[in-house]
Amino acid sequence: MASKGLLSFTRSFNTLRAFNASTKDPLVQCLAPRLSRSMATEAPLPSNMSEAEHGYNSFSMPEDPNPSSTVITTIYSFPDMEPLRFEYYNDKHLHLPLRRDILHRAVVFEGDMTRQGTASTKTRHEVHGSHRKIRPQKGTGMARLGTKQSPMLRGGGKSFGPHPRDFATQLPRKIYDLAWRTALSYRYRKGQLIVCEDGMDFEHPEGEWATEVFEHNNWGKADGRSLIVTADKRENLFEALGKAPQNGRAITTWDVDVKDLLETGRVVIEKSALDDILREHQSDLIGKVRNAQ
Repeated sequence: MASKGLLSFTRSFNTLRAFNASTKDPLVQCLAPRLSRSMATEAPLPSNMSEAEHGYNSFSMPEDPNPSSTVITTIYSFPDMEPLRFEYYNDKHLHLPLRRDILHRAVVFEGDMTRQGTASTKTRHEVHGSHRKIRPQKGTGMARLGTKQSPMLRGGGKSFGPHPRDFATQLPRKIYDLAWRTALSYRYRKGQLIVCEDGMDFEHPEGEWATEVFEHNNWGKADGRSLIVTADKRENLFEALGKAPQNGRAITTWDVDVKDLLETGRVVIEKSALDDILREHQSDLIGKVRNAQ
């Protein structure tokens, strides 16, 4: 009886170990079963569906150069969103822990940089007109007054009014670059970072075409508007989304910032654009650099 119990326990343990190994397979974790589900690497597939049902047999996993420090990402075609291949990225680029404090500092820093600071008022010395005394100091029975530029009078100067200024604040470059990669990692962990092949564009610059593409991919209003990031401006894509802003907006890598990566429902980005962002914002990994501003 003891030997039978031991044999049963051994079989159960081997079955459990095989199940855990299958669920940790990076191929199973990489592709989403349907376009309505999250399409990033972090979103796992249902365990009751086989790889053959999703058409994964045509994919071959590339050799991971360093399994302990890389994460895998699927590259899709646009706009049909068919999976093409796998790519590996450093875990310090797309798998950082969430740091709300760093993200907050980066968003405030970007907001301060965008403030115009052009508000301007005139002091009593800058208001046009004569500076003679309005009326005699005594004998009129009224209050004492100086010139008509006095802040107490209508049309006079402004005391302590705003003047043109620079609202920009300081933020270390390394912290700002870390915020960029933290925002991308946040999207990656939630399954909302969709990496596409270069050259994303629509066939027609019509808003209806963009709406049909978004509906086909189940990128609806329930998930929020989407952010399309391209390396260069795509005429049809930008014009179509400009006519249908309810679907999302398209910007280039020169215009995107940390706030853009956080405020939309998902981020659909070209591989070259993602590589450019990661290459530009890795100062904390390569050595000493100057401040962001």
